[in-house]
Amino acid sequence: MSFIAQLGAYLTPPPVNLSDEYDGLEYKWKMFTFRPALFKNELYLLAAVLFYVLFYFVGKKINEKRANAWIDSHLVFYATQFSKPIQPGGLTQDGNSDFFAFSTGRRAVKSLHTTFTLRPRHDLIQWLFQTVWGLVDLNYAVADEVELDFTFKESSNIPDAVWAIVSKDELKGIRDNRWDLTFTKTTENPQLPPFYSVMSEFADVTDTLLKTHGPLSLPQVLSDPKIQPYFRSLSLTDQPRSRPLAPLPASHRSKHLILTLNLPSSSDSKATLGLVQAVFQLVDVIAGEGGWGIGKGPATGKNGVGLNPSLRPETRAKLKKTREEVEKQLKEDAEKEKREEQAEEKAAAKKKAEEERLSRLSAAEQKKIMEREKKRALRKTQGKTKMR
Repeated sequence: MSFIAQLGAYLTPPPVNLSDEYDGLEYKWKMFTFRPALFKNELYLLAAVLFYVLFYFVGKKINEKRANAWIDSHLVFYATQFSKPIQPGGLTQDGNSDFFAFSTGRRAVKSLHTTFTLRPRHDLIQWLFQTVWGLVDLNYAVADEVELDFTFKESSNIPDAVWAIVSKDELKGIRDNRWDLTFTKTTENPQLPPFYSVMSEFADVTDTLLKTHGPLSLPQVLSDPKIQPYFRSLSLTDQPRSRPLAPLPASHRSKHLILTLNLPSSSDSKATLGLVQAVFQLVDVIAGEGGWGIGKGPATGKNGVGLNPSLRPETRAKLKKTREEVEKQLKEDAEKEKREEQAEEKAAAKKKAEEERLSRLSAAEQKKIMEREKKRALRKTQGKTKMR
């Protein structure tokens, strides 16, 4: 018997047992007979497939519900701030765990990106991995997240500075994920609750932003116990999140105010509304627009100035110097990497040319050159041994 015939015989399932000794449940229709007791394994497999499919659709629905509940709870307020509070059709969905909203048409702000990053509830394997790994590694924490990324207009007078208030639970990994925050030093501030830390380049920035400006008092807003479970970080930055390979041209630079929150449940989606409203006020305070800026006098009723003019001249000079030093280092690193790449390309080209030259020689000449190279390498090895 040939190998193919043996393989076919091996793969052919055994004949169906239709003996009269079967006394279980049985269905017959014309020439067909169905005996459920003979399909136990198939039943378990079908149940597993159905459970996986059900898990997918239920998880997908939960994620959609949570994201839409939050944006619906905040959309009325968004509409008072933007001429275009959200793109037509509502949230944009990327897969089953990422959702986006784009808002534009507001003073001081070029755009607002509201981004939802949710747990993969639609993917049983990923969900189980995250859950189990969270039990093994106490530093590994996953949660539903919503981020509001305000991009300031180029015309707004925003300082070249990095500053943040961060929940202490976030401190362990935030510097690894945010290169821009490596510009700062981490300190405590008595005006804030003990579970928050301040990350700032200079105290002048912190002192100015934590003061009361018109209706806004950040320490008071962040002291609300209803906010604490959801707050993760609030950061002002003029730097990219990831370290660039070279200094960025002016056309690629932008300044941001970024609020990161744990996403509340659908039933508690309005819990963060007060904080979001305060962050919009902070945008105006930093930019010095909208009637409330830093230094607004209640008696005169005049608009205050933005954050940048409020900083001490020596602070602005130090901020400028820091960025000049960073750009110098980035430029040096980029040039060094370019020189190394050129050296590697040159060495590779030289090696290729040598190989082509050798390939044109006779076998005897090739052997002679190889022996000479072997002796040269041996002498180098002996020389290094003597030096030791």
